[in-house]
Amino acid sequence: MADTDFYFEYKGIYLTSFYHSPESMKYIEEFSFRPDDIFIVTYPKSGTTWSQEIVPLIMSGGDSVSVETLPYQDRTPWIEDTRLADLHFEERPSPRIFTTHMPYNTMPPSFYKVKPKVIYVKRNPKDVMISAFHYFGKIPHYKDPGTLTEFLHKFLDGSKLPYGSWFDHVKSWMNVEDKERIIYLNYEDMVQNLEDSVASIAKFLDKSLDTEVIEKIAKKCLFKNMKNRLSNNSTNPSIDERMAELFRKGIVGDWKNHLSEEEAKYFDAVCKEKMTDVKCKWD
Repeated sequence: MADTDFYFEYKGIYLTSFYHSPESMKYIEEFSFRPDDIFIVTYPKSGTTWSQEIVPLIMSGGDSVSVETLPYQDRTPWIEDTRLADLHFEERPSPRIFTTHMPYNTMPPSFYKVKPKVIYVKRNPKDVMISAFHYFGKIPHYKDPGTLTEFLHKFLDGSKLPYGSWFDHVKSWMNVEDKERIIYLNYEDMVQNLEDSVASIAKFLDKSLDTEVIEKIAKKCLFKNMKNRLSNNSTNPSIDERMAELFRKGIVGDWKNHLSEEEAKYFDAVCKEKMTDVKCKWD
């Protein structure tokens, strides 16, 4: 099947036709954001759903009851999703929390004008690639990734992937001139010490949390705990079917179980060439 059977092009990147549409993109082009809005920004398969659990808990002071009155995809919706218009977020009180996979240069006009706070999470691209390979292979709304070797080359090229190149995405956000309203987090650091990451996010969002609350949030958002909770308690049947795929392993370095030494070296060489103007370091 052709790419056009799955995707449409928006500002030079592919978007999945099942979740997005030209109409939904027009809607966010005209949407009015606020300076106190909060954005969770990631390239796909980089800890998005994880962050969508952590940030609302921080903003609620650890009150999980108030957070869980809405499914995660309704309390922190993707701005590019066709469902955003139905959620009436223009009527919600501040601070509102949004999610997006969009590169910086494709964000809506209002975003640049009001400069809301951004939490940007990046992950080792080799692990991103492996996670995307498994995900695309099991979700029918994406084009089949082919073999792992074929997908490796497709990932490194990036032009025909949803949201475009990982390299372009990371560089677009890392090279933003006005960094005062952006916090950059590594997925790997979150796995290693989630309490420190929760504390850093809370400080960035001007939320004063004591040590006990930070520990409580971190424990609730451990990968295994979150996977069990969301897989078993989602109120959206269509999301229930996808939960097992949204949470596959969540480990650091899974690429070592899939890539040959030659493939890993080739990947690193391409990464070094493409990321000369951005400092990123992973094991």
